[in-house]
Amino acid sequence: QVQLVESGGGLVQPGGSLRLSCAASGSRFSINAMAWARQAPGKERELVAAITSGGSTNYADSVKGRFTISRDNTKNTLSLQMSSLKPEDTAEYYCAAANYKRNGDKTRSGFYDYWGQGTQVTVSS
Repeated sequence: QVQLVESGGGLVQPGGSLRLSCAASGSRFSINAMAWARQAPGKERELVAAITSGGSTNYADSVKGRFTISRDNTKNTLSLQMSSLKPEDTAEYYCAAANYKRNGDKTRSGFYDYWGQGTQVTVSS
């Protein structure tokens, strides 16, 4: 039983930066991998970045070099630092967490067991 709450979304101009945060509560010690995913209107949900309990990361090609995922196990938070934002980054962004799994691909949305409510990011001039 894990609850995830995102914050930090908003409107930003192209080229700007934004930092998203996700606070985990409940049985958070069950969490292994965590991730950020996004979904734009008319498109499938896309996993943007993932991070293991040990700090290993994966990024979608579309955001590599621009976004940085991090986690603070002391504060029980997950962050996504976004820079050089593009209009194509406009989407609802979701925090996700997964229990330990013996197999599976943490770069896929279906891997995750818990999801936040989402926070809107709009990149527009």
